[in-house]
Order: sequence, then structure tokens, then C-alpha cells
Amino acid sequence: MLYQVMLPILDIVQDILQNKGPETQIQERLDSVFQAQQENRYTISKTTASERIAKLKKILHWVDAHRTDIHKALREDFNKPEAETDLSEILVVTGEIKHAIKHLRHWMKPRRVPGSLTFLTTSSYIQFEPRGVVLIIAPWNFPFNLTMGPVVSAIAAGNCMIVKPSELTPATSALMGRLFRELFPENEIAMFEGDKDVATMLLEKPFDHIFFTGSPAVGRIVQQAAAKHLSTVTLELGGKSPVIVDKSASMDDAVAKISWGKFMNNGQACIAPDYALVHKDRYAEFVEKMSKTVKKYYGQSPEERKSSDHYARIITERHHGRLKGLVDKAIEQGAKLVLGGTADASEKYLAPTLLTDVPNHSPIMKEEIFGPVLPILAVDSMDQAIGIVQKMEKPLALYMFSNTERNIQKVLNGTTAGGTCINDTMIHFLHPNLPFGGVNFSGSGNSHGFYGFRAFSHERSVLRHHRLAPMKMMYPPYTPFVRKIINLVVRYL
Repeated sequence: MLYQVMLPILDIVQDILQNKGPETQIQERLDSVFQAQQENRYTISKTTASERIAKLKKILHWVDAHRTDIHKALREDFNKPEAETDLSEILVVTGEIKHAIKHLRHWMKPRRVPGSLTFLTTSSYIQFEPRGVVLIIAPWNFPFNLTMGPVVSAIAAGNCMIVKPSELTPATSALMGRLFRELFPENEIAMFEGDKDVATMLLEKPFDHIFFTGSPAVGRIVQQAAAKHLSTVTLELGGKSPVIVDKSASMDDAVAKISWGKFMNNGQACIAPDYALVHKDRYAEFVEKMSKTVKKYYGQSPEERKSSDHYARIITERHHGRLKGLVDKAIEQGAKLVLGGTADASEKYLAPTLLTDVPNHSPIMKEEIFGPVLPILAVDSMDQAIGIVQKMEKPLALYMFSNTERNIQKVLNGTTAGGTCINDTMIHFLHPNLPFGGVNFSGSGNSHGFYGFRAFSHERSVLRHHRLAPMKMMYPPYTPFVRKIINLVVRYL
């Protein structure tokens, strides 16, 4: 027993004597873990649906047993309300697990594909096989949800994996580290904590697939690193997700849903409504009702909103300073402060903020806000709203509030977005049968449900030819008879 206690201490002393710094130790562990997972990948890839389902059930039971711990970790990291943690972190993950458990046997089955006259004597199918050893790099804004969601999909697909959570949410990262250590050996799932230096070390490895969630700027770096090894990637990025409100919208319903979507998690969501485009005839009504709804949700006075138990905080002082700078610059350039604007750097608090008359050239209309600030712009028509959206990079989400089918179709046909909600915000992320992902600037590839399983799988084409093979009639030498057969095939098949 004494030897077991002293062994880790002796290892540390040996590292010091050999002048091994923290980076060297991390690199050595990474090399060891990556090699172990490479050696284990084919064992894991051969696991049956029952074996993978058993692993998913272990995670489900762990999450259920540690729900209070998850609440505490998210509260510690950025004062996230327990109800928001339940809805946006735990429910999403447990729902993903239950959906995978229910459908995994079907997903794993080879899928037969129809033939044609040319392949009349063959049978063909698609076989889903694991990509191998994959890397998951997760963000800080929904640290449990956006880490464990891809992990569930990777397990369902039969992969080994290394997980890199955000260093900005240490309490949640530590909790997930416990989960992985208690449920899985490192040669199947391992977690590496640390900053961008650790991420850089990881990206130097030839992973079979990289799943990254974060900003477009970092997404470019990930894609460049992946290109060195020709690793496939799934990028879930972000952008300025617009919300369009036309004349026919049910206003009370619209402002309730937009207020929830915008200020949940303190606006720190990649699919949060970034700015609102409201028809001029309903503009004043929209602004007034948004202000009233925010007060209803978080408190009537500035003091009540600041002390609300239902309102999270900005993740770091740096992010807080960036957001305050955006608001101050917009006001300096002529924007009007309708509500909020109150900031306290010591608490990383920024009040729910509504801005009107924001100039198009203002920085707040150029970069993703990722905070509790909503610029509200008046538009004369749907054509004007569509024109504004078209000039922006393609967003991860687009929201439309309307009861006019013609306008809805006009917006759908005139814009591009990763996903869209009509008369709601955010909830498409929760739908287990919808692919979630971006387009170009806002990402590439899809996740959730079957689409997450497919992201971590290679779709292997298999063709089996039977004894009768008419194709052999067209083998060389190309005699006149063979040429005649080829001409008939080209013409009629």
C-alpha cells in the first residue's frame, strides 16, 4: 500500500531530475495515449451494437447520478442557473444518448442500394465503419453539452477518442474528466486539459477525424492543421444569426421566444439571435414589448436584473470588456440605448441590452456579438431584410417570425443558413432527427442523432459480383463484336 501511494510521487521526482517541464510531460502522455488508442482502434471498431449501447447507458446513469454536481460545476464556471443547465446541458446530452440507444442497431446495419441494368448481376450496400481515432475539441459556452454530444456520437460509431475541453470552464472540465476516468480506459477515451498550446500539440497528431466547435477564426486553424494529415473534419462554428419579424408576426409570441433565445446563457450561444430585422410598421411595438419581456424574465429594475438568479455571467473579463466596447462604440456612433447597458467587470456582468438605430458600419453589426446585446433594425420590406442577410456571411441559424407563407418561402429561398426556425428560436438544436451544422463560414458537416453517427463513420461502398458477369464480354481484345456490344451499352444503358 505504501509503495502504491509513493509511486506517483517518485514519478514526479524523476521528472524533475530529468528536467522534464509540464509541456514535455503532456507531450509524452499524449504520444503514449495516442499510440495506445491506435493499437486499440480495431478492437473498439469491432464492438457490437449491444456493447456500444452498454457504454452509452453507463454515461446516462453517471449523468443521472451526478446531476447536482453538474449544476454546481456550471454555476461555478459562469453562474449558470440550474434550470438552464437542465435544459441546455443535461437534457440535450441525455436526449442524445437515449436517441442513440433506441436507434443504434438500425444505424449500424448495412444499407442496400438499388442497382441498375449495368449492375444487374451484382448486389451492393453501404457499410458504416468507424473512422478510427478521433479528436473532439469543445468550446466553453455549453461545456457539458457540446463536449458530451460529440462523444456520444463517436462512441455510437465505434471510435477511440481524445477529448479537449475548454480551459475557460475548469470546474466542468474536471467533472467530465472524472466521468471519463471512471467509465473508460485511456486507450479508448482520454481527456487532455489545457490552453491553445495543448490544442496545438493535439492537432499535430494524424487523427482520422477532428470534430471542432468554436469560432470561425479558430476553425480555419483547425482545418489547416487537419489538411497536413488529410484528416476529415466537422466544424461547428457560428456567425451573425439574424431574426426577421414581418408585419404578420404574432408579436407577443415572437418577443417571448426571441428574448429567451437571445439572453439564455447570457447570449453566449452560437445560434443565439444576433440582430433583429423588424418591419417598420411593427418596429415600435416590437421594441416596447421586448423591453417589457426582458424585465418580466430578469427583473423590473437594473438592480433586480443584476441580482437575478436566472441570469448567467460572461465567461471571462476579456470577453466582458469586448462586449462593453461593442456597446459603447455603437452608442458613440449614434445607436440608442433602449434597455440595459449596465456593466460590472468585477462580476463579469452585462445587463440584457437592447439597441436601436445602430449604424450598419458599427463593429457590433460586423462581428458575432456572442453576448446579451440585441441590435434592432427597422426594414421597409422583406426584400430589404433579405438583402441585409445576403450581405453577411452565411449564418449558423436564421429565425423568421411570420404568419404569411409567401414571406416565409421568400426568406427561405433568398437566404442560406445552417438551420432555420420558423416562429421560434434555438429549439431546432434539440430535434434528434434534424442535422445540425453550418455552411461555409458557419461550419461544415453535421451532427446530432444519425447525422452525428455518420460524422464519425466512414460510409464504405461494397459491391459483390456473382458468377454471371456480362461485363467480361467487353474485355480486350476489342474486336468488332466487342465494339458492337460496347456501342449498344453506351447507347441504351
